[in-house]
Amino acid sequence: MKQAILAAIAVLCIALGLWGLEAPRAGLEISHDRVGETPVTVMRLPETQGPVVVIAHGFAGSRQLMAAWQLSLAQAGFITVSFDFEGHGRNPVPMSGDVSSIDGTTRLLMEETARVTDYAVGLPGAVPRVALVGHSMASDIVVRQGLADPRVEAIVGISIFSQAVTAEEPANLLMLNGQWEGALRGEAQRVMADLGAVEGETVGTPGEGFARRAEAVPFVEHVGVLYAPAGIAAGIDWIGASFGMVPQAGPVALGPWIGLALFGVVLLVLPAALLLPEGPAPWHPGRRLFWALAVLPALVTPALLSLIETRFLPVLVADYLALHLALYGALVLAGAAWAGGLPARRGLWLGLGLALYGIAVFGGIMDRYVGSFVPHPGRVAVIAAILPGAVLAMLADAVLSEATRAALWRRVVARGMFLISLGVAVALDFERLFFLIIILPVIGLFYLSYGMMGRFVGKRTGSVVAMGLGLGVILGWALGVTFPMFDPGL
Repeated sequence: MKQAILAAIAVLCIALGLWGLEAPRAGLEISHDRVGETPVTVMRLPETQGPVVVIAHGFAGSRQLMAAWQLSLAQAGFITVSFDFEGHGRNPVPMSGDVSSIDGTTRLLMEETARVTDYAVGLPGAVPRVALVGHSMASDIVVRQGLADPRVEAIVGISIFSQAVTAEEPANLLMLNGQWEGALRGEAQRVMADLGAVEGETVGTPGEGFARRAEAVPFVEHVGVLYAPAGIAAGIDWIGASFGMVPQAGPVALGPWIGLALFGVVLLVLPAALLLPEGPAPWHPGRRLFWALAVLPALVTPALLSLIETRFLPVLVADYLALHLALYGALVLAGAAWAGGLPARRGLWLGLGLALYGIAVFGGIMDRYVGSFVPHPGRVAVIAAILPGAVLAMLADAVLSEATRAALWRRVVARGMFLISLGVAVALDFERLFFLIIILPVIGLFYLSYGMMGRFVGKRTGSVVAMGLGLGVILGWALGVTFPMFDPGL
């Protein structure tokens, strides 16, 4: 009876979540195309005529991550085009150039944005009046491209940082940052101070020559800002005023529906796990041995890898991460084997089933509504390279957490030390590995979502292999489809 109630609640959450995610698409014309090799998505109300809004995602993002903005702007009456930057999402062309130079990678991404803009203004009913919306990395791209393209009449920078912003340029700019993005807010406040204004004030009038505003979106951070209705509403109003148009609709709220659907997917694993036979307790290391296994591999791994060349994949920092995961996992498992705690192979097929569910069901929802989760052929080799290390690391996690049957403090220490290990790696080679900073919160979210599914299975069965293998395959897949493809030689 308990399992049936839990399953019913989970299915209801999934159904309601998907309904809420699909509803904003009703009435829109949605099409997919390519500009050269760049995948684009066009959203508009039928027979819409007028200006276009080109929407660009940030580092390690994709078109799907900007869906709340695109749906809102399309429902408001604008012709909207989003796209996957080179190296991101379904775009098969790697990023290239010098990432530290304005005339390197930045220039190439500006040129890609220009090609998408040319495509956008060539759509039926479109006129050559353009607004650019960019998040994080793309905020700098859209600012610079807006200065270079006379068709651009308005720019919205989300989580914005761009050294191209001055007191005079660009002429029409809305800067949106999450309330909890302290450093970025500070930079936006400095820009406004140069105009004698503060955050929350508007200088000038959009559409009348010059306008500037910095706004903090309440209670959100670097990713949450993309789903906050207050920020989207501010963007719609700014773009509408810039073009002299009255928006036909307000912001679309996708965040709660995404959370509800994914909660249901995670919860559905619990009643399924309760149907499995309860297994014996895994190996339990003593307190001193646990501390040694949790701390030493976490500190030794970045120290050893700092001494060797770790570039072997055409993906930014993912090659290092693959080696870090593999070495950390191997050291923990070697220590467990030395102490007589190497896990039995019990649970192999269960782990593969967990991985399949996580990739197909959870990942399927992610791919449609959150971010690209289906790899193009060029990423298959990357996933294959990351997978072994990810499995070793998650097996190590399952050993230290005793398939999550360990005391809470042990689970916190084990996972905390792994995150600290990545932090130490960044500190030892900040110039090359600073992009790993982005992966730290992602791994935290991985533990809260996929990790909870692994917990349901591991706690019920006591199988370190089922939990570690399942989560390892999912982690390897997720990292392989997320990190930008990069080839500096192009």
